[in-house]
Amino acid sequence: MMKRAAHHDGKAPSQRQLRVGELVRHALSDVLLRGDVHDPALEGVVVTIPEVRMSPDLKVATVFVMPLGGKDGAAIVAAFERNRKFLRGDVAHRVNLRYAPDLRFRLDTSFDEGDRIDALLRTPEVKRDLDDDA
Repeated sequence: MMKRAAHHDGKAPSQRQLRVGELVRHALSDVLLRGDVHDPALEGVVVTIPEVRMSPDLKVATVFVMPLGGKDGAAIVAAFERNRKFLRGDVAHRVNLRYAPDLRFRLDTSFDEGDRIDALLRTPEVKRDLDDDA
């Protein structure tokens, strides 16, 4: 899987941010696996959570979600937004933090970006340039 760029402030996340992000990701994954979120948009849809990025103060969690096959991404994000309060409470019970993080949901586009780069690398112009270097 492709690594994402550094956080918006240009600095790499701390070990604590990474660890807490992973705990939040696991908590949300468990909720989805058990089927605790009752929303028509999520019924019968397999959703993965590839990454959760925590703010430096651990008060905001940006959750990247991806429906299997990449279909109806906007509807999936909207469903998570509708259920944000429930999910935040569930995460608060599962992850021992001073503050329950505010959850923000985003569609994960890293796979699309990887496909786009692969396609660019297969273009005749790039192949020619790579062959010239060899």
